[in-house]
Amino acid sequence: MPPAYVAGQDDVDDVRAAADGDRHAFQRLYRKHLDRVYGAVFRLAGYDHARAEDLTQDAFVRAWQKLGSFRQESSFGTWLYRLAVNVALMDIRSRGSDPVSTMDDEDLPDRGETPFCAAEREELERAIGKLPPRARAVLVLHDIEGWRHEEISGELGMAVGSSKAQLHRARGLLRKALGEAS
Repeated sequence: MPPAYVAGQDDVDDVRAAADGDRHAFQRLYRKHLDRVYGAVFRLAGYDHARAEDLTQDAFVRAWQKLGSFRQESSFGTWLYRLAVNVALMDIRSRGSDPVSTMDDEDLPDRGETPFCAAEREELERAIGKLPPRARAVLVLHDIEGWRHEEISGELGMAVGSSKAQLHRARGLLRKALGEAS
């Protein structure tokens, strides 16, 4: 039986081989990282499967093209994830999303351990998918992916206050869409 897969070390060998043109090595990287990349892109694309699939493929094509410039300052998975998020954010920008005026940020309530049933999860995903693109991007990056406002503002080319305003707006629109009092 082969040894268990160890994240990181196998990536180093596969990245080197793929950079030298080994398509099988790149296929291994693709299979290993597809779910995480697709998940992030899917949320940023507003839960649009077709668009998320296109953006995911674009991200992997760009990764293949840029493998020679990967300096291994971070893990390949981290580098690929950031590249994929940038592909999705460029898509949002290309669709002409406009920032909103600055508002104060609000604190999230404690999340607790309350699980969502399938219908609630689907309703939430639909509501997030209908948010304006930049508000959705900030909400997904901040509340789901765990980014800080400083990171979001740098990636989206907006002020930290605008990132906070977009998050505030997105949360308010979600509450309204889900029928909660504001």
